[in-house]
Amino acid sequence: MKVLVVDDYSTMRRIIRNLLSQIGYTDVDEAADGNEALAKLRSGAFGLVISDWNMEPMTGYDLLREVRADERLKRIKFIMVTAESKTDNVIAAKKAGVDNYIVKPFNAQTLQSKINAVLEKAA
Repeated sequence: MKVLVVDDYSTMRRIIRNLLSQIGYTDVDEAADGNEALAKLRSGAFGLVISDWNMEPMTGYDLLREVRADERLKRIKFIMVTAESKTDNVIAAKKAGVDNYIVKPFNAQTLQSKINAVLEKAA
């Protein structure tokens, strides 16, 4: 399964990519913001997006809403990553159609369990 990691910090993209590699996901691409992510999603066949919430100019929440509104993209699994665990954000993301939510910092085991939960729900 091809994974798209979206974060405006290259260090965080590298960390997530390394964690994905540790748990067996090697077909990984990156985007530095929501606009770049949308362009990549529309031109490639991705099965999962792991996106940061806080990005400029398009937030991860806005990206999620764009993905869910696009007939060709809406079935892609989407995990939101954030440093904040605000209940309002979790509720908003759930309403917008997020598949799962991870609060930073996290490790490979947490990432694996979140991905497994998303894939099991889809099966």
